[in-house]
Amino acid sequence: MYAQRKAPYTPRTSPGSRYGYRPVPVRARVGLAMRRAMNFGPLGDVEPTLRAAGLSVAPMAIDEPTCTAGGVTVMAVAAVADLESGALKALIVPAGAVEDGGQALLDQAIVLAHGKGAPVLAFGEGVQATLSALGLKLEGYEETPAIVVTGKTVRRLADLDQLAEAAAKVG
Repeated sequence: MYAQRKAPYTPRTSPGSRYGYRPVPVRARVGLAMRRAMNFGPLGDVEPTLRAAGLSVAPMAIDEPTCTAGGVTVMAVAAVADLESGALKALIVPAGAVEDGGQALLDQAIVLAHGKGAPVLAFGEGVQATLSALGLKLEGYEETPAIVVTGKTVRRLADLDQLAEAAAKVG
């Protein structure tokens, strides 16, 4: 019966639910700067929180077209040029490492996103990479799990609730 409907999803019912599963509509596409051994530090897996806020995460190649994270191979579906065109509404910088020449490319992506007015969300080691790329002071942010940089404002994100609040403003 559901195959006859022109719905982009398959309804999944849960006990007590009359309407089934409906995914959150995508409001904006954001770029995830791929880094070797990337992670989101103490906040854990942030992608469900971003998805619940209507953001679609698009991996971006910084120095390699593919990246292995946690035994999973991630392939790039976006590029730095998408930041330039405005197709990506924000940049996510996770913790992780890049090759020697890749740090300059990561810095370039951070500066480009910030220059276009797109928020930059940074996690773990990505906090220091983001602040140094933008020429902002690192003091006081050493133990910060995440930040969001919007314009001249740097805001600390201590938990997933604050991340959800910041993600709701993207787009």
